[in-house]
Amino acid sequence: MSTWIQITAGKGPAECGYAAHHVMKRFSGDARARRLKVVTLETITGPRPGTLKSALLSLDGPDIEGFVASWAGTIQWIGQSPFRPGHKRKNWFVGIYAVTPPEETDFRDKDLRIDTMRASGPGGQHVNTSNTAIRITHLPSRLVAVAQEERSQHLNKKLALARLKERLKTRNDRSTMAAQHAQWESHTALERGNPVRVFHGPGFKETR
Repeated sequence: MSTWIQITAGKGPAECGYAAHHVMKRFSGDARARRLKVVTLETITGPRPGTLKSALLSLDGPDIEGFVASWAGTIQWIGQSPFRPGHKRKNWFVGIYAVTPPEETDFRDKDLRIDTMRASGPGGQHVNTSNTAIRITHLPSRLVAVAQEERSQHLNKKLALARLKERLKTRNDRSTMAAQHAQWESHTALERGNPVRVFHGPGFKETR
């Protein structure tokens, strides 16, 4: 079974988003070097070019637990701000944690309307001409989720279901989500003195 990984800059400034962008690249490269399959499920870009608020990745392959354990927690980047020359702060933090993928059985079939459609794209030889994109409507709530980035209709269906589940969570359990977010922020604040990995400078050289 695959494992999902959330990489987040939290409420940090653009510099944390810059670090998150580079941490995602290092994390993905390390995973592939260990023969793990990495799929980017979703990304939320930051306010500056080359920054990332958060990313959701899927991992599949051998010894996922050991690999995730070596990355999960707080990642520290020590470096000069690329956006604010002369800024005194040089320590920036990113969070990485595992997420359990939702199962299709989380929804009743009669509550869902599933539509297939052709994936949109920039054009050219890589345009997907088959109907692999999926749009799922949750009829009781009228919430809609779409997935089109994969060539597999089956995988796009899973991604759309996962996004729909997250939207329902946000709608139906806002207080719990807020509590979880506050807990994550507190955890990040407490763990800043004990990062699991530390990177330095614009080249993101890792020190142990």
